[in-house]
This record gives sequence, C-alpha cells and structure tokens, in this order.
Amino acid sequence: MKIGFIGTGVMGSSMVRNLLRNGYQVTVYNRTKAKAKALIKDGAILAESIEELAKDQDFIITIVGYPQDVKECYDKIIPHAKQGTVLIDMTTSSPSLAQSIYEDAEKHGLFSLDAPVSGGDSGAKAATLTIMVGGDKEVYNKAHAVFEAMGTTINYIGKAGSGQHTKMANQIAIAANIAGALEAMTYAIRQGLDINAVLRAISKGSAASFQLDMASQRILANDFNPGFFIKHFIKDMKIAQEEASRKGLILPVLNQVLNEFTYLQEQGYGDLGTQAIYYYYNQKDR
Repeated sequence: MKIGFIGTGVMGSSMVRNLLRNGYQVTVYNRTKAKAKALIKDGAILAESIEELAKDQDFIITIVGYPQDVKECYDKIIPHAKQGTVLIDMTTSSPSLAQSIYEDAEKHGLFSLDAPVSGGDSGAKAATLTIMVGGDKEVYNKAHAVFEAMGTTINYIGKAGSGQHTKMANQIAIAANIAGALEAMTYAIRQGLDINAVLRAISKGSAASFQLDMASQRILANDFNPGFFIKHFIKDMKIAQEEASRKGLILPVLNQVLNEFTYLQEQGYGDLGTQAIYYYYNQKDR
C-alpha cells in the first residue's frame, strides 16, 4: 500500500514513522526539505515536489500549517493524483475548505476525508492520536487501517467538514482547559503553596485533565518547547471563532483565551508551546 505524506514537522514526522512501522510504503515531501530528508533513514522515499508525490499513491495525507497551505497543496495534488486515490487532510483547518476539497476531488474521480487529530507530539510519537473524520462512510472504512497506524481513538463523525467542526469543538474545550489549569497553577504558586503537593491533590479529582497534567509537568521542568505551537493554536481558535460567528454564536471563554494567546504572540512567544500561556499570567506589564 502506497502513501504520500506532505508535512513532516513536529506531528508529521512521528506519524510517518508509525506508518512505516506498519508496513506502508511512504513517500514524503516538506517545503523545508531537511525535515523530509531526516525520514529517509527510517525507510521513507523523498519526493522533490508535491506533483511528483501525488502520482501513483493509494492514499495521500497532508498535515501542514494553515488553511492557505492546505489549499495550495490540494490545488497541486488533485490534478496529478490517479483516479481512486484517497486524500486525507489531517491539518486542523477550515470546515468550508474541507467541503470544497471534497467536491473538487469528487469531480476528478478522487475521494477526500477531513481527519484532524488531537493528542499533540506525544500522541503522534506513541500512535495514540484521536482522529476525527468527515467524509463518506465507505471511504472512511477503506482508510480505517491507515488511521489505526497513527491513532487509537478513531471517530467517524459525518459528511465532509464534520471532522473539522469536531476539531473546533475540541479546540474550544482545550482553550478553557489550559487557561484554567495555568490560572490555577499560578494562583497556587503565588499563595506560596508547595505546587507539587497541590497538583497531587487536584489532579485526581474533579479538576483532573490532560491539559493540567501536561502543562504542569512541562512548566515544572521549565520546558516551553512546542508540543503544539501557540501560533497554530491561535489559527485554530480564529477558525472556531469564524465558524461560530456564522451561526450567530458568542463564545466568550474562547474569545478571552484567544486574546491572551494573541498577546503572547505579539510578545514574540508564537513558536513556543501552548503551556507558555503561563507567561501571560506572570507578566507584570500587561
């Protein structure tokens, strides 16, 4: 089974390695060629262009940065992919763009799924990602084994765009969780409490969350490296904000957290991990 994979960054590289471990032939492409070349020693094949990669694949997977990057990829993929190829965008992107790609793929005899993921860099490495899929159910069934190589919680949601809408709901929940977790941690530290004792006390009760565990561990280790970039989370929250606006929804918690992360990006923190919202609560000059 042949898979073309575009986007070999923090998440994509680990996802490619898991596909290789499961016996797939994987051809890779990345705009920064060095990131793709690093996978050759693991058994991947390097493509020099998206057009070259698109030819003669059974599946083509993309996980890139922004909706515009997604659009540019599929503008090149769709004219060059063989009929019957399954296109899977795993970027967190616009639901309306997912629907557009689905329609364009269908016109060219191709199949399309939107399948954004959750779980961060650790989930990508461990092949324990949560995958949310929109598109035709029979195409989802065909791709299920591919998803199983990368994730453990695989959910078919509904028609094209449904995966992306589900990821927006996921990101809205994360926004509230990580902000609450880091506010709580800041409060405990400022009160002079033993933060490890506080975390032991609250992390197994009703305040328990993945975000509390992940963020607190990284902050205590002074690790602000990105499992998920602030700049990409801002992109996700803006998409959710736009989609909510189309339905006349007001999301005050999302809007507040977006403002906090936007402030951090303006201060030069956009390439740090989302746990760096801790800096927001500890800056004196806001």
